[in-house]
Amino acid sequence: MFLDRGDKIGLTGKNGVGKSTLLKLIHGDITPTEGAVIREKNLKIGFLTQDLDIEKNFSAREYIERSNVEVKELKNRLDFVNHQLVTRTDYESDEYAALVDDVTHLNDRLTLLDAHHFAERIEHVLKGLGFKPAEFDNMIGSFSGGWQMRIELAKLLVNNPDVLLIDEPTNHLDIVSIQWLEQYLKSYKGGLVLISHDKRFLDNVTNRTIEIANQRLYDYKCNYSKYLVLHAEELERTMQAKKNQDREIKRTEDLINKYRAKANKASFAQSLIKKLDKVERIEIDTIERKAFNLKFSHSNPSGRMVLDLKGVSKNYGSKIIFDNMDLVLGRGEKVALLGPNGVGKSTLIKAITKETGHDGVIEFGHNVSIGYFAQDSAEKLNGEKTVFETIDDIAEGEKRKDIRNILGAFLFGGEEIDKKVKVLSGGERTRLAICKLLFQDFNFLIMDEPTNHLDLNSKEILKDALRSYEGTILLVSHDRDFLDGLSNKIWEIQAGKIRTHYFGVNEFLERIAADFAEAKTRLSDGQASSKAEKTVTEPVVSNNVQKKEDKAQQKKLENQLKKVEREIEEMEISVKEKLKALESADFNNIEKFAQITADYEAAKTRLDQLMTSWEGVQLELDMIKA
Repeated sequence: MFLDRGDKIGLTGKNGVGKSTLLKLIHGDITPTEGAVIREKNLKIGFLTQDLDIEKNFSAREYIERSNVEVKELKNRLDFVNHQLVTRTDYESDEYAALVDDVTHLNDRLTLLDAHHFAERIEHVLKGLGFKPAEFDNMIGSFSGGWQMRIELAKLLVNNPDVLLIDEPTNHLDIVSIQWLEQYLKSYKGGLVLISHDKRFLDNVTNRTIEIANQRLYDYKCNYSKYLVLHAEELERTMQAKKNQDREIKRTEDLINKYRAKANKASFAQSLIKKLDKVERIEIDTIERKAFNLKFSHSNPSGRMVLDLKGVSKNYGSKIIFDNMDLVLGRGEKVALLGPNGVGKSTLIKAITKETGHDGVIEFGHNVSIGYFAQDSAEKLNGEKTVFETIDDIAEGEKRKDIRNILGAFLFGGEEIDKKVKVLSGGERTRLAICKLLFQDFNFLIMDEPTNHLDLNSKEILKDALRSYEGTILLVSHDRDFLDGLSNKIWEIQAGKIRTHYFGVNEFLERIAADFAEAKTRLSDGQASSKAEKTVTEPVVSNNVQKKEDKAQQKKLENQLKKVEREIEEMEISVKEKLKALESADFNNIEKFAQITADYEAAKTRLDQLMTSWEGVQLELDMIKA
């Protein structure tokens, strides 16, 4: 593997194949058992590892300021030299001339390092990663682990090393910060090796993909999505070549067997044997992409209203998390709960699941049963149990027969099912915690950041299962590719309030980007207010846009309701006609009677479907009007 400046490598592969180990080898934290890692002299490498070790007794700003040792030493030296020039009077001496030259060299080096804008860069990067200006001087120890990881990332970006090694940066970022980092890394001039299980992030940032599988590296000069296509095409060509080779080897072996016993053909047979020995056999390196389809259980539907929040508020002391929140969630809706980190998404979910107190009323509809994946679900697993025992303890009835198959689909195969939970990686624990949900029956699924630590293959398995789930979903995730196509509604939390959007995550992000660009334009024209400044750092969809969306959605639903009502009227007439035909049918004509009965049952089923559809549309219309 060779890394050149300008290479932006996406390092992928299943959890546990050695991606983080490879980064540590490149950085020099560990030494290779065989071979060598050769680095350019004076190469500056920045490394963001998941094993964070950060000093907590400095403010965020001070920690980053102190991180550039060269700039700090140059500035100290410049202060000393300037002081000497002011206080000394031997203007004609060689020593004084040397000091003047020293000032020039020091300023040139500081200019080359862009040190004069260092403070400005620190603020720019911290803002981009989601920090408010008032938080720049807060002590690092006052931030959560995820925000401390952002400070460490900011330190690396500000110092602009020759090579960046970044391990899973998007796990601790919200959608807006991920998009900012994406743009930053696109314009970064140095070499980059990035471990990420965020497919869209990889595609938008990288120009080279290296996948670790089968104890080898698959290296392609393209982003991840293109790599999948090219690798599949190459695999198909290799398999065809192997078929041709196997056919030729079989033909040669048949000739050898035919002639080796004949004296006059023995030399011919020997030459064929030597030829066969020289053949370099084609090996097929396959990479398992996906396992079989999985489904969450949904045998007992809820009523049409699943969740009703009335005047729900939550605060910690003087800090208001959300205030006077009114929401209704209908059966079958799939809602993405979005917003920057720290605005209260997890707190809202904990209020709904009764893990934290709140003001106001939270009511569940008829027959609602909850399946819940929390951010700490993986940590709550019993470390002393094996993978198999974790599932075996909760599996009931017919599902017990599927334990090994489902564990295999979640990449726990062979001896891995006998591993104790305490020795599993973070990604493996997350997969196991999600796997537990497959053995439970519920009609309302709540998931808080389920994709953290999941590899790309596992995320595809989970996304397919969620896409086919017939119940109601409330989902928190910052993975744009994962959310794409999963939700039919967005709840956006900002500044203690919640807004509802009736479109997918892609359109939501486009509107945020448009608001962001508009606010920047207002600022550059000198027309910005304090409200506009807030919009730049925390872009939201405006109230006017919200009203337009609601009005458009209401009109759409009213038209849909009229259409369904017309179909119901037509189907009611059809059911009556088919019932009359059934009542007057000759049941001695078995074949005809069976056909009339089937027609009647089909019409009744269709009428039931239309009534269910009408209830759903009417509920959503009531919610908008409310």
